[in-house]
Amino acid sequence: MLAERFMTILPALQEQQALETAAVYSVCGKPRENWFSPPYRAPHHSASSVALVGGGGKPKPGEISLSHHGVLFLDELPEFPKQVLDSLRQPMESHCVTISRAANQVTFPAHFQLIAAMNPSPCGHISGDLRRSTPDQILRYLNRLSGPFLDRFALSIMVPLLPKGELARSQQGKVNSAEKSIDIKVRVLKARRIQLQRQQKLNHYLSSQEVNVFCILSEKDALFLENAIEKMGLSIRSWHSLLKVARTIADLQGGININKSHLCEALNYRAIDRLLNSFNSSLY
Repeated sequence: MLAERFMTILPALQEQQALETAAVYSVCGKPRENWFSPPYRAPHHSASSVALVGGGGKPKPGEISLSHHGVLFLDELPEFPKQVLDSLRQPMESHCVTISRAANQVTFPAHFQLIAAMNPSPCGHISGDLRRSTPDQILRYLNRLSGPFLDRFALSIMVPLLPKGELARSQQGKVNSAEKSIDIKVRVLKARRIQLQRQQKLNHYLSSQEVNVFCILSEKDALFLENAIEKMGLSIRSWHSLLKVARTIADLQGGININKSHLCEALNYRAIDRLLNSFNSSLY
């Protein structure tokens, strides 16, 4: 549901983006009903590497190219074969995929937003009376996902169980109305304008050199972030990723500079890393 709602806060495609997306679909003979709506693809976990990345005797785009300028949603992430998921790593970096055959070589665009969902354990629970899996079983389940693949997720969160009585209150109409997507979209569009005015691109596309220019930290906050990365066992790649997320959080709040509160919130969006660390610690 969160992945589907994510589409409602995305801006409409620009004309050039719409043309690029329509061109990919035309190769597959699939018309697009709404050109300016970002595409949303949700392949089943039984999909092969060719289905996701593309290929075949006469190379055709896969799901990642059909998600160009849109969202690729992978539900039940650990159920996908490990080699299939790892085949996404290079396109996630280069935003394109090249398929080589003896006769020719074809390059398809693959500029997509990857969203995934998974259970925290084989039984669906990691604590409490409902947990039926041992720590080593849970770790074995999580290890179906390679470290380099997980490292490419800038945000990961745990969705807790609803408090007891919440469903009953919803039946009686007593649940407070949540913030609507249209209100969130206004904040998103405002933050995007701030980023484009400041650096002529979105924070996600900042290079390492640009991160040093637009994501400056005080000496104290830089040391705090470095210590947090070391304690959580994160990679060097995570340093730039966390800075970009913190910069975006500051933009959404209208902040000029990144401060410790923005860094703390960015670190809180590393739930999968904390989960892996907790079970590694319990076993060793």
